[in-house]
Formats: sequence, C-alpha cells, structure tokens
Amino acid sequence: MEPESLGAEQGASLPGPAEELGTLLGQDAAPQKLSGEELDRELESKSDLIDDKEFDIPQVDTPPTLESILNETDDEEESFVLEDPSLLNIDNIDTHSYDTSSLASSDSGDRTHLKRKKKLPDSFSLHGSVVRLSLLKGISAQIVSAADKVDAGLPTAIAASSLIAVGTSHGLALIFDPNQALRLCLGSTAVGAQYGAISALSINNDCSRLLCGFAKGQITMWDLASGKLLRSITDAHPPGTAILHIKFTDDPTLAICNDSGGSVFELSFKRVMGVRTCESRCLFSGSKGEVCCIEPLHAKTELRDHPITQYSLLAMASLTKILVIGLKPSLKVWMTFPYGRMDPSSVPLLAWYFVAVQNSVNPMLAFCRGDVVHFLLVKRDDSGAIHVTKQKQLHLHYDLINFTWINSRTVVLLDSVEKLHVIDRQMQEELETIEISEVQLVYNSSHFKSLATGGNVSQALALVGEKACYQSISSCGGQIFYLGTKSVHVMMIRSWRERVDHLLKQDCLTEALALAWSFHEGKAKAVVGLSGDGNKRKAVIADRMVEILFHYADRTLKKCPDQGKIQVMEQHFQDMVPVIVDYCLLLQRTDLLFSQMYDKLSENSVAKGVFLECLEPYILSDKLMGMTAQVMKDLLLHYQDKNLMEDMEACIVHMDITSLDIQQVVLLCWENHLYDAMIYVYNSGMNDFISPMEKLFKVIAPPLNAGKSLTDEKVVMGNKLLVYISCCLAGRAYPLGDIPEDLVPLVKNQVFEFLIRLHSAEASADEEVYPYVRTLLHFDTREFLNVLALTFEDFKNDKQAVEYQQRIVDILLKVMVENSDFTPSQIGCLFTFLARQLAKPNNTLFVNRTLFDQVLEFLCSPDDDSRHSERQQVLLELLQAGGIVQFEENRLIPMAEKAEFYQICEFMYEQEHLYDKIIDCYLRDPVRKEEVFNYIHNILSIPGYSAEEKQSVWQKAMKHIEELLLLSPNKAADLIATHFNDQIEGIIKNLQDQFLLFQFLRSLLDPREGINQDMLQISPCVTEQFIELLCHYSPDQVLETLQVLEFYRLEETIQITQKHLLHEASSYLLEKKGDVHGAFLVMLEQLRSKLLMLTYEIEESTELHLLKDIEDTLVKTIALCQRNSHSLNQQQREALWFPLLEAMMSPQKLSSSTVLCQYSEPLKSLTMQVLNNMAAFIALPSILQRILQVSNRGGENIDPVYGRGKLGEIQGLVLGMLDTFNYEQTLLETTTNLLNHDLHWSLCNLRASITRGLNPKQDYCCICLQQYKRRQEMADEIIVFSCGHLYHSLCLLSKECGIETKGQMRWTCYKCNSSNKGGKLSENFSELKKGNGASLAQSSSESLLDSQQIQAFDQLCRLYRGTSRLALLTELSRTRGGEKHGLLNVSQGDPALNSVFQNENFQLHLAPPPLTEE
Repeated sequence: MEPESLGAEQGASLPGPAEELGTLLGQDAAPQKLSGEELDRELESKSDLIDDKEFDIPQVDTPPTLESILNETDDEEESFVLEDPSLLNIDNIDTHSYDTSSLASSDSGDRTHLKRKKKLPDSFSLHGSVVRLSLLKGISAQIVSAADKVDAGLPTAIAASSLIAVGTSHGLALIFDPNQALRLCLGSTAVGAQYGAISALSINNDCSRLLCGFAKGQITMWDLASGKLLRSITDAHPPGTAILHIKFTDDPTLAICNDSGGSVFELSFKRVMGVRTCESRCLFSGSKGEVCCIEPLHAKTELRDHPITQYSLLAMASLTKILVIGLKPSLKVWMTFPYGRMDPSSVPLLAWYFVAVQNSVNPMLAFCRGDVVHFLLVKRDDSGAIHVTKQKQLHLHYDLINFTWINSRTVVLLDSVEKLHVIDRQMQEELETIEISEVQLVYNSSHFKSLATGGNVSQALALVGEKACYQSISSCGGQIFYLGTKSVHVMMIRSWRERVDHLLKQDCLTEALALAWSFHEGKAKAVVGLSGDGNKRKAVIADRMVEILFHYADRTLKKCPDQGKIQVMEQHFQDMVPVIVDYCLLLQRTDLLFSQMYDKLSENSVAKGVFLECLEPYILSDKLMGMTAQVMKDLLLHYQDKNLMEDMEACIVHMDITSLDIQQVVLLCWENHLYDAMIYVYNSGMNDFISPMEKLFKVIAPPLNAGKSLTDEKVVMGNKLLVYISCCLAGRAYPLGDIPEDLVPLVKNQVFEFLIRLHSAEASADEEVYPYVRTLLHFDTREFLNVLALTFEDFKNDKQAVEYQQRIVDILLKVMVENSDFTPSQIGCLFTFLARQLAKPNNTLFVNRTLFDQVLEFLCSPDDDSRHSERQQVLLELLQAGGIVQFEENRLIPMAEKAEFYQICEFMYEQEHLYDKIIDCYLRDPVRKEEVFNYIHNILSIPGYSAEEKQSVWQKAMKHIEELLLLSPNKAADLIATHFNDQIEGIIKNLQDQFLLFQFLRSLLDPREGINQDMLQISPCVTEQFIELLCHYSPDQVLETLQVLEFYRLEETIQITQKHLLHEASSYLLEKKGDVHGAFLVMLEQLRSKLLMLTYEIEESTELHLLKDIEDTLVKTIALCQRNSHSLNQQQREALWFPLLEAMMSPQKLSSSTVLCQYSEPLKSLTMQVLNNMAAFIALPSILQRILQVSNRGGENIDPVYGRGKLGEIQGLVLGMLDTFNYEQTLLETTTNLLNHDLHWSLCNLRASITRGLNPKQDYCCICLQQYKRRQEMADEIIVFSCGHLYHSLCLLSKECGIETKGQMRWTCYKCNSSNKGGKLSENFSELKKGNGASLAQSSSESLLDSQQIQAFDQLCRLYRGTSRLALLTELSRTRGGEKHGLLNVSQGDPALNSVFQNENFQLHLAPPPLTEE
C-alpha cells in the first residue's frame, strides 16, 4: 500500500460534461483548464499587492526555517495567501452604505456588555472602512443560470481554495477558477436524486481533490484536474444520517466526517494494487454526546515542519463541551472543555489559527457558543506533551453563528441577525460592522434535521441547526466567501491605501488624514499593503498624506462661503486650516507649509489670517523652527492689525528674528509697550544688553526723582527692569532661556558698569550722582537689594568681584545715608542687607561702624512718633540679620527703652538670658500684653532653661500677679493653677480688690471655665468664700454654680445662702443634705408668698411676670416632690403633696374677691397640674377624700379648703382626674389583651410543634441498617428523631444513647451525636405511642460554648431579661380585682410599693410575635 499519488490517476467520468453546461450558460468555449502548478504560478505573479512585512509571507526562493518563525515578534501578523482582487471579476459594494456602528451601539440594558472594553463612539471615523464586501458577479450569474437551465437546484455549500466549489441541492458541484469561469461541473441530477443535496464540501491542500458529502449520507471524491470521480463511499458511517461536515486534514490520505447522528469518523484513503479503498474509523460516537462541529488543524506550507503538526490535531464541538484529540501517532484525547451555561439554540463554533505569542508561533483555537469567545493557546513541550493555556476571553452582546480568522490579530464574526463584526482580537476593539442580510445567506438547517433521511435526529441537534451556516461560509488566503441563495460574495481586508481612498470618496478628508497618520505611526489596526522597513513605510504614507493635504487646501478654498457674514468665513477657515498646519508639522514638512500651502492659502485674506494665528501654539511650545522671514513679517503685521499685542509679544520671544528688520521690530515693540519683546530683540538680535535698560530708565527715573508716584504702566516697567537686571547678573536670558556661556561674564560686567555709572549718558547739569542706583532704590529698595544679594551669592571670590561688591556697597551708603528723602524702612533694608553680608564667614566687605551708630540714632529718635512700628521692625530685622555685632549693647538697650521698642529690648534680653526682664517688656507693650501668659508658661514648663532662670521668672510673675489678674483673670487663673498651686491661698489673702478676687476665684474654681479641679489643693473655706462673693456679685448664677461645684461644706453653705435669702439654692442644698421636708418647706413658703401677692392690686406687666414666676416655682416644687417620692412611704408622701395642693387651692377661697377672679383660670390649671403629678404617688381615693373632707365639730363646719360644701367649685378638678383615670384604665386593658394574645399564640405554636408528626428519612435503623419491622420483641421500640433518623431502642441502648430519668427514657440521636465532634445533644423525653408501639423523640443539636461565648450569651440574657408573662398577668388580674370594690376603697397596705409596674427597671417589650414556618 502506498499513499495515493495526486493528479496521476485515471477514473471514470460521470455524465454531465462541463462543455454542455458552458454552452447553456452562454460561454463561447470551455474555460482554459490550468494545472495546479500553473495556477500557483499565476497567483504568485499577481500577489504584488500583498504586504509581505505585515503578514510575513516568505519569498518563494528563500523559504523560512522554523527557527526564524519562532523568533518572530509578538506584533507580527501571521501570513496567508491573499487572492488578488484583480483576478476576480467583482463588483465592489460600498460597505459604508451598510449599517456601520460601534460595538456599544445596541447594548443598552444588556448585562454582558458591561464586561467588555469601552469602545470609541464611532469606529468608522477612527478606522475607516476596514473590509470590502464584493459580489462575485460571474459566479453568482452562473449559479442562477445553472438552476434555471440544467436544474442544478439552489446552492447549499461552498468551499474555497485556489478554486471555488459550490454544491447544489440537486447533487451538482460547480467548480470555478479565480477568473470566475466555470471550470468543472461534477456529478449529475440523477445522482442527486439518489444521494440528495450536497451538504458539505472540502478541497485538499494542493487543490487536486474534492470531497462531497450528501444529505443522505454518501460521500464522493473527485479529481479536480480531470473532473473524474475517484471514489463513491456509502459505508463510512451509519446509514440514514446526513453528512454535516467533511474535512481534509493536512495528510491528503486522511479526512474527517461528521454526520447528523453526532458521530465523527476518520476516513483513510488508500490504493492497493491500483484499487482505491476507504477505511472508516469511529472517533466519537453520537451516543456519548452529539458532535455538530469539527475543525482539523491546518498548517500553511511554511509551518509544515512545526512540531505540533505531527499530532494531526482535531477539535470537535459537541452540544456540551469541546474536545481536542490527536489522530497521530495514535488516537489520544488532549483536552476537554465544558461550555458552562449557554442558550441551547446557540451554534457551537471552532476555528484554528497560528499566532505569534512570546516569540514563538503556536496554534490558537477559538471556540464559542453564544456571546463569549474563548481562546486556547496550544503548545507542545520538550517531552512531547501538549499543553493548553486559556487566553483573554472576548465578551460580546450578540449571539454568534460564525467565527472566522482573517489574520492573527483580526477576526470576523457573524451574529444571529446577519451583521458582520470586524474585531481586533488583542485590543478587543470593534473596527467595523456590516449588515449582510442582502446576501440572503444559505442555512444548513435541513441537513442538521436530516430531513432527507426522515428527520431522525435529536431535538437538541435540530434546535442548533436552526442557525447553522457552517457550509455557507468558507475562508481562504485572507478572503471570506459567503454563499447566498442566488449569489456568492467575497469579503477581504482593504489595503491601507484603499481605506484612505475610501474615506476620500466619502468626502471625509479629516478622517482620511487621521487614518493615514495612524498608519504612519504604526497605531492602526488590520493594516495591509505596507512593505519595507519602517522608514520606507513612513515615506510612502507621508507622500500620500501630502497629496491629500493639497487636495484638502484646494477644497478648503473652494468650499469657502462666498457671501454672508465674515464670522461665517472665519469659522470655516478656523475649522479647516489648523488641520493643514497640524499635519504639515507632524510630517515635519515646514518647507511645504511655508511655501506652497502658505502661498495657496494667502489667496484668501481670511484664510491667511487664520493660518498665521494657527502657528501661535507651535511657536510658544518651541515646536516650530525654520519660519521664513516673509511669514514672520506677515505674522507680526497680522497681530498688529488685529491689535493682539500680548499674543504678538508671546510669539516674538520664541522666534528667531535675526532675518527681520531689527530696528523696525524694536520700534514696533516700544510703541506698543511690549517691553519683554523689545528686550528679547535687543539681546538675541544684536547682543545688546544695555540699551533696553537705558530706554526703561529714561521713562521711570524722572517721576521717581521728582518724588511723584508712578502710574501702573510705569510700575510694570520698573518690575520688568528689576527682573531683567537679575537675569543678566545670574546669566539667564530674559524672559526665558539662558545667555550663551561665552557671553555670561561680559554681560555681568557690562550691567555692573552700567549700574554704577556716575552720570547717565545725556545727563543734565543738576543730575545727582549714581542716577541708576538711586532710581532703583527709590523704586523698590528691598527687591533691588535682594537682586544684589543673589548676585553676591553667585560671585566667585576673585579680586575683580571683591572690588565690584565693595564699590556697590560704598555707592549704596553714599546715596542713602547722605540723603534725607529715604524712609526709615528703606534705610533699614540697606543696613539689614549690609549686616547679612558682613555676617558671612567669608566676608570681604568693609563698612564704617559709625554709620551703624548713625542708623541706630535715626531709627530710635524719640522725637519722631511717626512710623513707630515700622522703625521698630526695621531695627529688629537689622539685629536678626547679624547687625547686633555692629552696635554697643550698653547704648542700644537704653535707646530702645527710650523709644519704647520693647521687641528690641526682648531680643537683647533674650541674648543675655535675662528672661525675667522680658516679662516687663510684655507688660509695657500695649500690642503684646496678652502674650505674656504664654511666655511665662513656656519658660516654666519647656525644658532647656536653668533652675535659676525659671526661679527668676517665677518670682517676677508672683510680683506682678495682680497686674496679670487685671489683664485677664481667666488666663491668670490657668497660669496660677499650673505653676503657683501652692501659693493660691496667699494670693487670695493679698488681693484687696473684692471684685477682682471674685473674678479670679470663678475662673479658678468653676469647672465650666476649663481648669482641672483635681490638680487644685485648696481648703473648702476658699470655695465657700467664692460662693459668698457669688451671692453678692451674681446671685442669679448661684444655683447652677452649686450644681457643678464639688468642694464645699453643706452646713456652712446653707447658712451663706440663707443669709443672702437665696431660697432655691437653700432648698437645693437641704435636699442634697437629705432634709427633703426642710427643702420642701422652703419652696412652699416661697410659693405661698408669691401667691399672697396676687391678692394685692398690681400693674398688668407685673401681673404677667408674677404668674410666670409662680408657675416656675411650682414646677420646681413638683420636681422636688417627684424626685423624692420614690424613696418615701405613703405618709411622708402625703406630707409633701397635700400641703402643696392646699397652698394652690387656698387663694381660690377668696374667689369672691374681684382681684382674684381674673386669676381663677390660671390657678385652676396649675392646681390640675399638681393633681396630675401627685396621682402617680398618692392613691386616688385619698386625694378625693382630702378634697371633699368635711369635719363637724361642735356644730361648726370646719372646711380646711372649701367651706359650706361648694362641690361645683371643684367639679372641673374632679372630672379632669376621672378622665385621666379612664385613659389609664383603657391603656391597662389594651396592654393586658395584647399580653394574653401573645401568650395564647406562643402556647398554640408550642403545642403544634410538640404534636407535629415526624417524617423519617429512611425505613431502616441507622445503627443496625435493618428494616424497623425486622424484630417483634416486646421491649423493642422504634425511636424517630426530629432530624429524621430512625433507630431501634435496643440499638440506641447498645450505643449508650439512652438515659433513664425519673422513670422515663431520655434519648439522643446516635448519628448526629457522633458526627457532631465533641458536641452535646439536647435530649428530649420520648413519648410512647401505644397504638403502634413506636415512640417519638425530638432532638436538636447544641454546640458547646467556650468561655467567651458563654459570657457574651449571659450578657445578652441580662440585657433582655424582664418580668415573666405569668408575673405580669398575675399582677394585672390582682389590680383589676381590686378595682371592682369601688373608687373610694382605701387599699390595704401599699400595693404600689410592691407592684412590678412600679419597679423603675420594668420594661414592657411590645413586639409582634415571630413568624414560624408552617
């Protein structure tokens, strides 16, 4: 046996010659037949448009080695053979006319789209049209014609290679060449009638053989060179099932078929003794799960030596999972992968492709069922084992029915609504969407349902077949062919030039430029047609972009609005012109920009202006170099015409203006006050650094020398001059950049020489010496000296530098000291500057010390009261800068004291560590008096000071303690409490001013003032002294202060408050002492005296105030009674409440008095308030008895409150009490009903739970595993637990799971007990059911608690522990029983004291009962 030789065999040809069909279809002659080699040569000669670099297609003469392929980089695309579009007679369809949308266009409300990467809103504007869908007119016409003229039937399947094969429903296979000419017509309608429709096609690698699968299960093999039938196979798989797929492997003698029974078979073609045979082997039986998709791994020619090809891998997709198996060297399953949850109607899809990952090329399997595409990378290791690695998934928002690779980065997906989606796999970005419903795609549903053989397939497979279109889509060489009912379409990736041109046809010039630039930068997706190295590619694209830019410029001018507002024209050019400028600069074609483009746009004045303004951002960012002189000149004139002076100045300082007329630019800048630009032009254009200074000095010097104030514009000039001088002396260019290094020393010397000139160039006779230094000192002394200080820092210590420094210092002294027109602040700045320079360790300056003495006298002049704080601050800065060494100390301090410069004194004393004297400085300084407290506290508490220094400060503070108290009693008290605790009583004795003493003690002793009372060590008599002062100076605050004070004696304090007649305070103290009755009598007396005042005639305003006063006193008295009633017995309570009630009712005896009539209503209201409050503590009968009691003694009616039995007078009071009683009775009854209902509900549920039947899980004993009926011993019972386990009682006893307690057995579940490791089971009594001899046991598990859990549980119990329901009901029934005896019954004993409701900890939890499962 030997493998079948390809192309050499002879076979019988079937009737149905191509010549006849060609004649019928209108062809003059049969198409020229090409051999496989000739066809390959023709294809290779016409493949110039293919981008070798992009797809790594190797040259034919130098085939790559495997090593070279493995060393490719990740971003290289995989190679494929792309059919040349010129070979096909195609009619291009404008794909942009189809629906083009982004991936996010229809995902609203969809959950899965959230997982996907966020896309740009419009993929067309970003990527252009990536693919071209074209109608193959020739093939389409001949398919329709064949159906009409030779009854070929409708197309059913397509296979594409270098030839295109189309199968029909009447069993014919039409073979077309690349020119769309009909090359062969295989089969006949007679065979079609026997075999059914062609349901699957496959062409082998070298395009020499065609396999046809039929709807009734037969398979035929054809020779594509001769058109002869080589094999007709009828027994390769079970009869009665359609062929769904038939696929050649890379081995031409091996093919795979998949039938509608879900089985997969391997077909091995052999030739023995000239006889062709086919052996079939079942790889997967449909009985184990129906396979509906198969895909063998095909390697391109250059990858045939890849180590993984020796396994001949095959991927199969069943309805539940995918499998990857190796056919060689022996059958082996390498991987299975389940789908997970998915829609059962979704179509399983498989597709292989070789991709480069981490410098190695390996096959990647894409599989999908539904809306998630999985990628699996398949590798072979050194030991020969195959490993599968999951890659990043692709989440979609649509259901897929086809998945096709175009190259390793780009895939094309077809969804269930016939939309094509072009996706970049690595970025997961959608590049384009195309609607292909017009194709009228052929579906393979009838074959999946096996209608030709009676429809004997499973429902699951038939459901999948509804959307199956496996045989209608075929890909080859980067092209995808789509078979419609009357047409064939081909889709291919456009070349980069085509994509750009397509956008140009759509008039999308801006998008075309953006797309071309993305090609130029290597950021575009799905690039085809670029060859050569990177620079060569960029050059090609740049040339194309230049062409587009010229076209864009012409279009910009052509489409300009001819009429209308000038703003419309400006807006047009502002939208268009910046694009030209941007891309010319991105391409670094300034020559093009400033010559042809500028000349073209200059034809329109508006376009020219917009063009010039577009240059500004590039000039400011220094990205625009090489501007021509003409453009610069036009730019300046344009800004001048538009009056955009600030913009012009910003541009000038970034431009190389050496090619312009310098004098003209300088004049332009000066006239328009563009000082920065003027200085820049002088510096960079002429290397002149002095002329700008002279020009600026001429403007600001005259008004300054005349003592006039400068205008805002001249202040700006002065500031720029200072900054310019600073930059020159520091070696920096103005306003930005650096001076050339070789010019730096020269510029510094020039500027110094200029500043120290004795006279200016055009000096008048009366000009003072050193005009430039003088002007700058007058303008801003501090900033000019700062500039000099920075310059001195940069000076190297050479002889010339030292001379310059000394010379400048001498000039400064001469100018400022010899003139009286400088302020103290300005002179102070100078000497501070000098002091800092003199204090430097490497100082070389010399300044006469007498000058410092003169400055000291000038600043400390006592005759000059003006600018006191300014002069003090200047002198302080001078001392802090190091000037202290220039003064005599014994002269400085007296002068400072005389001038009242207390900060100077403080500075000097601190230098000498005389901290106690600083306290005097603070106390004498009106501005900083308050800071003395912080200063004393810091000295006494912060470490770092000696004991002697702290002692001196302490003594000085003690000496001035009264002065400190006058300054701030609060702060002084805080200081005393912290540092003078043991001296408090002495301080109190020494204070003569009583009010000051009161303020001090309040700040010290009142906790609300913030001082910690625990740190104070004082006797109670001090607190009592404070209380007495408080009674004198602030009696209203005595009560609230007593409530917060701690250290005082009650007896002495009561005497003080009684002495000052402060009744409320006395009552509070008596109550605190425990004398509740005494406290009550004080308040009662106060109330009676106020009630008595109502009997006198008083003014209306006083009357309202008095009633409010009575109400306040009553409320406080009631509160006193309420607070203490809990701890008193009934008699003691009556001693409080009844006198209070009598006191309130006694004025109403005089109700006949006209004075009291107007108060009757308020008094009744207050009396009702007393009754309502006392009802909680005094029994109701006692209250009524007290009110109505009448004693007849000796014939006289003695009525303590109401005489002569006037019941009508108190009717309102009694009715009010009865209403309250009725309300409380209703509340009590409602609460009782709720509790009864709750208890009843709980008991019902408990009873239902106890009596509920138990349902055993099994009918055998869980210990002996025998049925419960097995034994009939009398002693043996059946025990069923609530957990569902069933036991014999004897079995439980044998396992020690039963304990006898009080004559009854207590059982525990053996299984739960043993499985609950170390657990403890709650055991319930079992009850014998006499009827059937079985007993029930209810058991529930409880875990052992550790100590921490037990503690937490106890705490929870305590928190929610309350009175039991039984106790509540007993109390309620007892109370209700007592009520029936009548209202006036006096209760025996005092039930209120023993009632659970009177317990202050009683809580009534009114919550709805918990729900239980029925």
